[in-house]
Amino acid sequence: MSLVTWQDLCIDAVDVDHQTRFWAAVSGLEVADSTPPARLSGPTARHTVWVNPVDRPHRVKNRVHLDVDCGAVDDLTALGARVLAPASETGFGWTVMADPEGNEFCAFVRTPDRLPAYRIHGIGVDCADPEAQARWWGGLFGVEPTHEPEDDWWTLTGIAVDERMTLDFAPVPEPRTEPNRVHWDVVGRVHELLARGATYQWEQPRWTVLADPEGNEFCVFPPS
Repeated sequence: MSLVTWQDLCIDAVDVDHQTRFWAAVSGLEVADSTPPARLSGPTARHTVWVNPVDRPHRVKNRVHLDVDCGAVDDLTALGARVLAPASETGFGWTVMADPEGNEFCAFVRTPDRLPAYRIHGIGVDCADPEAQARWWGGLFGVEPTHEPEDDWWTLTGIAVDERMTLDFAPVPEPRTEPNRVHWDVVGRVHELLARGATYQWEQPRWTVLADPEGNEFCVFPPS
């Protein structure tokens, strides 16, 4: 049984208008409301992405980043992204890039027949203990994480926007030092999540901000 269900994604931005237009083009979503906090919409409510105004610029490597599909890396640089680590140099199946405000994301080049209309296909989460994090979040969403013996990351599937989108928890050596600039929102009951090891952060009129066992912020909306 799941304690939470997926609600939406949120991206912090200093320049909300610029980031809204950039991420709409990258993700394949529509700008439903450009007034901060701006809202991108798609086929279902679960596709929603909020672009939230903050006065804190990107200063350290994001511990939560998005994985996107694209037709070509040049398509993304034409929108204002920068290449940080090309796949041709790293040998990985993706190119590490930064959006106009420096937020890292990974771009996976697809052939036209494999390029979907909605192009965010994963969320990467840096962890001190990826297995523990994957099992904690999997316990909340009611799914079992998967792990291949040759890999060092753990994956949750079928809990976010669609069956294709994954949450991938990977080990990193550096500690968490700043609030995340990308987070997800869930629907659930705060007291149940606190009992499972979440930490209370602060209250908002319509939601409560909690943190997972490694300090990653997320917002909890009460069931309707």
